[in-house]
Amino acid sequence: MSEQKATEAAYDVVVVGSGAAGMTAALTAAYRGLSVVLIEKSRSFGGSTARSGGGVWIPNNPVLVREGVPDSPDLARVYLKSVVGDRVPQAKQDAFLDNGPRMMTYLSGRTPHLEFVYDRGYSDYHPELPGGLAQGRSIEPAIVDGRLLGDDLALINQPTMSGPKGIAFTVSDFHDLNMIARTWKGKRTAMKVGAKAVANKLRGRLPLSLGKALVARLWLALRDAGVPVWLNTPLTELITEDGAVVGVRAERDGAPIVLRARRGVVLAAGGFEHNLEMRKQFFAEPVSTEWTVGATENVGDGIRAGEEIGAALDLMDDAWWGPSVRNPDGPPFFCLAERSQPGAIMVNDAGLRFTNESASYVDVVHTMYERHESGIGHVPAHFIMDQRFRDRYLFLGTFPKQPIPQKYFDAGIIKKADTLAELAEKIGVPADALSATVQRFNGFALAGRDEDFHRGESAYDRYYGDPTVTPNPCLAPIEKPPFYAVEMVPGDLGTKGGLVTDEHSRVLRADGAPIAGLYAAGNNSAAVMGNSYAGAGATIGPAMVFGYIAANHLADLDQDEA
Repeated sequence: MSEQKATEAAYDVVVVGSGAAGMTAALTAAYRGLSVVLIEKSRSFGGSTARSGGGVWIPNNPVLVREGVPDSPDLARVYLKSVVGDRVPQAKQDAFLDNGPRMMTYLSGRTPHLEFVYDRGYSDYHPELPGGLAQGRSIEPAIVDGRLLGDDLALINQPTMSGPKGIAFTVSDFHDLNMIARTWKGKRTAMKVGAKAVANKLRGRLPLSLGKALVARLWLALRDAGVPVWLNTPLTELITEDGAVVGVRAERDGAPIVLRARRGVVLAAGGFEHNLEMRKQFFAEPVSTEWTVGATENVGDGIRAGEEIGAALDLMDDAWWGPSVRNPDGPPFFCLAERSQPGAIMVNDAGLRFTNESASYVDVVHTMYERHESGIGHVPAHFIMDQRFRDRYLFLGTFPKQPIPQKYFDAGIIKKADTLAELAEKIGVPADALSATVQRFNGFALAGRDEDFHRGESAYDRYYGDPTVTPNPCLAPIEKPPFYAVEMVPGDLGTKGGLVTDEHSRVLRADGAPIAGLYAAGNNSAAVMGNSYAGAGATIGPAMVFGYIAANHLADLDQDEA
């Protein structure tokens, strides 16, 4: 049988990947007057962005200015430098900070679809550092009616968890809902969300929020701009001539296709979180592809394609980590608020605390892996809570006092006991050590000061704490039986290593020279955040900004350069 001849087409720009980075790059290129096509491996669009909380961290953006947030370029520059240090070149940090507000202004001025709201009070992750803001810099997409997408609504990559149809809530709503059993604000928010759900059902609205709202809004803007988006079109190879990238080979619905790129290719195909071979190659053990909530299609295609033509790689041993609980029926549960709420701790196999449980999720997992190398097991760790914690707070998607699903007990993920000694035996840690650890923590809780790890001293810690608990909203004794031990694994939102890029989003070789015609953004590239995390949305915010930067650089190329 003869090989099927590839269909050919040509565009100014070819974008690979339909997450926030790719859609922003394609939209910007179209607004700059370039012909552009976006190809996506999956049969759905949105990638990991659609499965995320949809937060966007961009200092000094128009939403923050409108809300009177006391930010400034100098303040943001000091803060990002404090968080990232020298791990990422200053020119790239500056490019993100300088172009972020421009990107937001440029795109929102050309489409009504990109509407955002401020997550007031959602602190930067390190507000105690110079330039940090306790009230936060994070924004999120406004809730949007999915009916606007028509049949395309069914094409959005599905989130790892979803509620009943008609229910949608913002990040701020989620914060308040966590206190449904503790504060009147939590109860009012629950009633507000419920009332809106009833109204949505009566009026036939299909509200989308969080990451689904962001990709829906970008999709609507792309559709209005006439940008072709080809789903079920995986990248197979970059095409080079004289060392420059001039297009891609792909498969569209199983048939080979060649897409020529007159100006260049933007890789925005995500990370490699679902590639076990790559995880074993770059990460410390133990590793698993079952602990990630990233898009299942993310196996490093774009990263490998760039590497094959000489691109440099960086940050390949890191990810957007977060302590998570395995789910026997599907993706893990990413623990965001639970670790800040009072009445629970994390311990290692020696029965000892080892970190500030309320710290940034990336930092907690870094500590898990670092301490695991000592020979004492920290991966997985054990989340210890009592019945009072269970009666007060949401946990694994269940409401306070609601029984934890039996599947977690059957799978051995959660153990339950009437005494701490019995619990220790069930999870294989020394009973005397666990008892002493809890006793010491209880003393800190009563005093309101964690002398070992300073939990609750940061505004970020306190954001998801319980405001009714004083003097420290993150500390309460663990004393009411029965007691629970929950296996905590190092989950992630995606990997953060990839192709090395410069301040123009150009992909670089090992010698620092750019590969002509090749750009990258999002988790396809090494993160501007380095090994840290500045605030909620510090994955998606830079992804959008560097997609925007790539498209503008391509638009500004002289034709003889392209």
